[in-house]
Amino acid sequence: MTNEIRLDILGTSFTITADADEAYLKKVLTQYNEAVKNTQKISGIKDPLNIAVLTGFLLCDEFNKVKQQLENPDDEADEVEDRTLRLISKLEQALNLFGNDKNI
Repeated sequence: MTNEIRLDILGTSFTITADADEAYLKKVLTQYNEAVKNTQKISGIKDPLNIAVLTGFLLCDEFNKVKQQLENPDDEADEVEDRTLRLISKLEQALNLFGNDKNI
């Protein structure tokens, strides 16, 4: 199914044709517009081209982080486990430091 959607972004308007549902295209446009507003807010940049480029870069960064998490789900679990083991070790050291030799 081919649909057209009019894009009005940063003072530039054009129409694209895409093989996607109209509701989906509108959702993507809304997300991009929100990303643009966020980029403007956090960067203070005024130039539309620079805002669009930086927004694209930030979205690619976010996409790659999510992709990496999906491809390597065990990485986060391993990190949590490592932190937990370090915390347990520090707690045991603190208990031993204060003369409490009881096992937990």
